[in-house]
Amino acid sequence: MTKPRVAVYKMSSCAGCQLEILNLEPILLDLLGAVELSYFVMARRENEPGPYDIGLVEGAITCGEEIERLKKARQECHLLVALGSCACYGGLPSIKNWQPQRVVESRVYDNLAAIHSTTAYGIDYYVPVDAYLKGCPVSREELLDFIKSTLLGVRPYLRPHSVCVECKLHENVCLFVTDGAICLGPVTTAGCGALCPSRGKPCDGCRGPANDANTVSLAQTMVSHGLHHSDIMRYFRKFAGMTPEFSKGAEAV
Repeated sequence: MTKPRVAVYKMSSCAGCQLEILNLEPILLDLLGAVELSYFVMARRENEPGPYDIGLVEGAITCGEEIERLKKARQECHLLVALGSCACYGGLPSIKNWQPQRVVESRVYDNLAAIHSTTAYGIDYYVPVDAYLKGCPVSREELLDFIKSTLLGVRPYLRPHSVCVECKLHENVCLFVTDGAICLGPVTTAGCGALCPSRGKPCDGCRGPANDANTVSLAQTMVSHGLHHSDIMRYFRKFAGMTPEFSKGAEAV
């Protein structure tokens, strides 16, 4: 029986989400028994051409070359998956979108003649996407559940509710109530197991907006706790500022 063929593509990113695939060490050999990692430059010396059954795309799209590579990946893959916050929303690279392109480039490069960067977008700005695995980095458990569900031909359970729900399930003390810490947990998609709040760090929204996220109300709460408008904008624009929900939060006050 032929195993499903998987391709892993890297765009503008830190490669952390790809690394999480390799960090599945206890079960990685079992995973390789179920699927074939046909194209994975980080992990393979020789990579095989498509077509592929599943394509996992990490990273934001920030230049014309990546647009062409992404369109080719869409043609090669039956299912195309946005892997991590950069691919889903633009992620950290999208922070540059709020300043003039040349100003940002000049902070990094002395000679701008060879630089051809564009506004940073998630991959669905350019091609249809079949599934979104969110997070910075992506959750290993969620990634594994997605692969299992795909192999079984069932719909994966991708949580639509907020990180606050997971905090309650973990019986965490609310950092906002006890410490006055500004936390994006009320408006951020769950699936991380409330990883940061469980360790005493407020959620900073890396998984993007939850269903029915009331970002305007949260922004007004931030104002009542003394945050300046510029600080609120930075909170909402850090990972998913290009989404309509987080854009409303950034511009609410």
